[in-house]
Amino acid sequence: MEDIRNWETTLNPKVSLVLSNKKDAFVLQRAANLNVQSLVFSPSQLREPGEVVQKALEKNNINLVILAGFLLKMPDHLVEQYDRRIINVHPSLLPKYGGKGMYGDKVHATVIAAGENESGITIHLVDHEYDNGTHLFQAKCPVIKEDTAQTLATRIHQLEKDHFPRVICEYIIKLRKESYL
Repeated sequence: MEDIRNWETTLNPKVSLVLSNKKDAFVLQRAANLNVQSLVFSPSQLREPGEVVQKALEKNNINLVILAGFLLKMPDHLVEQYDRRIINVHPSLLPKYGGKGMYGDKVHATVIAAGENESGITIHLVDHEYDNGTHLFQAKCPVIKEDTAQTLATRIHQLEKDHFPRVICEYIIKLRKESYL
């Protein structure tokens, strides 16, 4: 979140709201430290049109939704309302190792078990299917013979930190040029 906020000098984006379905998510503390409003919601409040999540997004005039560490499927009404404006980062080189249930260490363990020699991240738009939207960017890292899910995760997290804020900002520029934001 801090990395995205550092682009303010050129793009003037604003992190206006942090949402989580987990009341103990570390991002909520980060939001509080940065004086960013946050909201904890239940999965049913995400799924229902006109419920808490949709109301919070609309009340705060949110025009771009960024998902990081978010494991729930975005409901159709939000995918349609925020068409081309929901971005996710996935810890593999999609289309490999994506889909329902493929997240975090599960992805890394599966990559290692499959004998892959590389892994990476995919930053993509969210559509109606898990990990299926248009790819905005991919970055690779090696899978080392001695890797565990945790050691591979360390390299994957570094890729996310190195690339996610930049790709978001590049996409904001693209959407503004197209008058879509």
